[in-house]
Amino acid sequence: MSFDPSLEDQQLLEETFRRPASRMTRREILAALLLTAGFIAAVAAVWLIQDPDSFPILPAVISLLVLAVSMRVQFDTPLGFTVPTQLAFVPLVFAAPAAIVPIAVVVAFTIALLPEVIRGELRPIRLLNAPANSWFALGPVAVLAIAHTRPEAAGPLLLIAALFAQFAVDSAAAAARFAITREASVLSVFRSNWIYGIDAALAAPGLLAAESVHRTPLAALAMLPLLGLMAMFAHERHRRLESTLELSSAYRGTALVLGDVIEADDGYTGQHCKSVVALTLELAEHLDLPAERRRNLEFAALLHDVGKIAIPKEIINKPGKLDPDEWMIVKTHTLEGQKMLDRVGGFMREVGAIVRSHHERWDGGGYPDGLAGEQIPLEARIISCCDTWNAMRTDRPYRKALSYEVAEAELLAASGTQLDPRLVHSLLEIVASEAPEPQPVSPDAAGAPQPRLEYGFARQAC
Repeated sequence: MSFDPSLEDQQLLEETFRRPASRMTRREILAALLLTAGFIAAVAAVWLIQDPDSFPILPAVISLLVLAVSMRVQFDTPLGFTVPTQLAFVPLVFAAPAAIVPIAVVVAFTIALLPEVIRGELRPIRLLNAPANSWFALGPVAVLAIAHTRPEAAGPLLLIAALFAQFAVDSAAAAARFAITREASVLSVFRSNWIYGIDAALAAPGLLAAESVHRTPLAALAMLPLLGLMAMFAHERHRRLESTLELSSAYRGTALVLGDVIEADDGYTGQHCKSVVALTLELAEHLDLPAERRRNLEFAALLHDVGKIAIPKEIINKPGKLDPDEWMIVKTHTLEGQKMLDRVGGFMREVGAIVRSHHERWDGGGYPDGLAGEQIPLEARIISCCDTWNAMRTDRPYRKALSYEVAEAELLAASGTQLDPRLVHSLLEIVASEAPEPQPVSPDAAGAPQPRLEYGFARQAC
């Protein structure tokens, strides 16, 4: 994961950073218990396949302690963290019998987490996750146990098979855990599988130490300087990710403050913007927009009229039609809105580009740039469509709200000229619930002319 995480990654990271000090949810406890039960069953199976023989204690203990140190070097990922365990785990596999290795990994995880528990930064109940986090140890020991081969006697192919078994078991356990605890998508889980490339690279120096661990138990300590260097990188990464999240939160907070400013400046405009937000989000969901575009659309809908703060109130609230000079002033609100949002920076610049274009027309007759058709950003077309509908269906300073039937007819009349025809069709599907129950039509009224609007579309959606 880069230092420019996606919106989904940011949301997952925020939850991950809050999680250690929070209570375990029922889902988390359920996942921990299920994975612990499976872990115990798997260890028992390995034990039955290959009973542990007597082994030198010192190399195993040193490898276990170095493993605990490595587990404190945590690189943040959206769904949790990854640790450079290969530097100590590979020597541990060579130092202890297969059935003992997974148990030793659980002990190492527990030791690694104790400082946070003592400082009150981690709730003790979260130690239940130690077995769930130790599933990666089961893959390689199962391969070696089934082959009835000690690691030092294994050939390259068997060691490679053990490594891939480690990755496969760990990935499957992580996917099951996050599906239960966080309802994370399969894609978000497998996007984190880049960590196995790093694990594979770290397995090589771990193997060098492992080959010497029986002759020289202190060989495992050779990994400590490298772990210290990686700890510095992990700490720097954590700080930068925290800064990224804080900056993103500041952008969102600024947008919400601007929304409040709009409402305080003009109560109708503020309420109108919030209503447009709700409608645009429904349409975005209907169109299955990705998360980043949905976020930009939400803030653009909230702030699409922020530029009206710069427009004199006597023009904004004028009860009658605007004269040409007043209309030219009103049309500058899209540019003023973009300028305000560009000053905020970050993703709000993308929001500003949408705000700039939300009065463009499908036929090219809009403003400020005269864009037409697909040249207009999709988010701006969505806002234009929802803005128009909301403007017709609410009381305005210059007229009362229109009935559903009249508003529907006018929206259809604007399809292909002012508005994107596809979006008009989708929006009418969403607002169909607003339609009144059909009433019987008398013969005398059947031929009566239908009412038309007194004001043009551009005036309604200004």
